[in-house]
Amino acid sequence: MNNLADPSSYLLGIVLAMLSGLSNSFGTVLQKKIVNEHRDDEEFMKNLVKNPTWLVGMIMQMAIGSIFFMTAQVFIGPALIPGLMSVGLIILALGSVKIVGESLKSTDIVGIALMILGTTLLGFSELSIEIAEHNLVEINFVIRMTIFTAILLVSALACIFLQKRVEKFQAIFFAIASGFMFSLTNFWISPLMGVIAQVFGGVASWGELIIFICSSVILVLAYMWGIKWIQDAFKYGQASNLIPIQQVPIQITPIFVYFVIFLLAAPYAHSFLYMFFGVGLIISSSFLLAKRQAQLEEITKD
Repeated sequence: MNNLADPSSYLLGIVLAMLSGLSNSFGTVLQKKIVNEHRDDEEFMKNLVKNPTWLVGMIMQMAIGSIFFMTAQVFIGPALIPGLMSVGLIILALGSVKIVGESLKSTDIVGIALMILGTTLLGFSELSIEIAEHNLVEINFVIRMTIFTAILLVSALACIFLQKRVEKFQAIFFAIASGFMFSLTNFWISPLMGVIAQVFGGVASWGELIIFICSSVILVLAYMWGIKWIQDAFKYGQASNLIPIQQVPIQITPIFVYFVIFLLAAPYAHSFLYMFFGVGLIISSSFLLAKRQAQLEEITKD
């Protein structure tokens, strides 16, 4: 049964995705607060993991947020969720000012607003994927998944390479690299959810078992590096700027997942219109916030 034909399931998926975004963003605010206190420490990550507030932030992201995220996948698939999670950017903006003490200029506010509007338009495109209807072990599908994964990984490593050589954009490259890693986790949760019942039910084929193992390993490693790199970004910039920048690959890659990986057609003619304007607003937002973040880094390093 297609979830688009089941309004109650579709609505539940939307609510769960939004709760995931809210939990993630509040967890991010708590993490950023502690990063500011330890940014100059030699044992940076070691001191973070010892801090109870930072750990609460991580739990809100990795445990509570992930539970909402994975459950939402069951109802609406991987394409819509990143856009719906953008509601958390409102919490991020407010928390960055009230809890972390960051300042928001008009450019920051406009950039965040454009990101929220852009991701909302992507959500209206209704690119819902019913994962149970797809053969995840079909060879061509596996090849497409592999190529997609390799491209995201290479893109993330390229950003890490560049951040060492272009100090003015160090935080920006760290944030984008983190975004590519979370794009991987957002995608690979779907194959995991698609085979997990068969694996634990003892009826999985060898192909499904391999996908289960690969998705589990990729999820752990990608999540680990995604978290590490966004913490590194927080050392050099504002969370209210960096999280929307991090969102650029997270928001755009689901379009490729829908059309290139799952080879699905747009559900409606107006879906393309929403996608076009949504992506345009997201890119505009990233330019505004990246420019502002570069200015902040120059001020900090001067």
